[in-house]
Amino acid sequence: MSRKISLKGVTKSFGPKRVLQGIDLDVARGESVVVIGGSGTGKSVLLKCILGLMRPDSGSIRIDDEETVGLGDNGRNRVTRKFGMLFQGGALFDSLRVWENVAFGPIQSDGMAADQAHEVAIAKLGAVGLGPEVGELFPAELSGGMQKRVALARAIAREPEIIFFDEPTTGLDPIMADVINNLIVKSVSDLGATAVSITHDMASARKIGHRIAMLYDGRLIWQGPTSDIDRSSNPYVDQFIHGRAEGPIQMQVRSL
Repeated sequence: MSRKISLKGVTKSFGPKRVLQGIDLDVARGESVVVIGGSGTGKSVLLKCILGLMRPDSGSIRIDDEETVGLGDNGRNRVTRKFGMLFQGGALFDSLRVWENVAFGPIQSDGMAADQAHEVAIAKLGAVGLGPEVGELFPAELSGGMQKRVALARAIAREPEIIFFDEPTTGLDPIMADVINNLIVKSVSDLGATAVSITHDMASARKIGHRIAMLYDGRLIWQGPTSDIDRSSNPYVDQFIHGRAEGPIQMQVRSL
């Protein structure tokens, strides 16, 4: 297996709270891996460690077989040029028109001329099913689903080698969520990119992931092909994917 991303023994604590407790995860080149788990299980912290936004307390994070933990600014910038990111809330810039949002990376990071970046932006908007006229609007003029599509267009604008998806269907109705899932699958496939997603939406995980890993109590307690998750024989996984209140995962609910 040609590994694009490799984590070994990654830990991260905040004071006495141990959020990640020795994460081992390999993602092959061109593979889409989805990390599932409940709120507060460490999914976002794991993603931030891979992105380099947080430094793990211990362990190794390798991108294309290059150790990224402790990289200096120049090395970090070189690695992050390979990344695209779809943020949970879209994180569009309210003061910029849609095409300027999509073109932000090519202009700011690559020094692309505005007219060329505009052409790229319109092409990427087309790739997610939005016409050129949408490029002239501001984010506030768009529906939630259209904002998410614009955010996806921005994530793929620089044709990244690795794309990260942070709760890509949060806040969307089931039909629009499926539209976004289909666009994610198509975008990743068209680019030949590697993808890492975090979500608690099982419909999304099943649609976009070749492989699923479940994070619980700071550890990956199961990982395997998406097709195997319904026969994981793991009671924690079984409870989570079926959304059952009863089971080994106990939610802290205050009695009224």
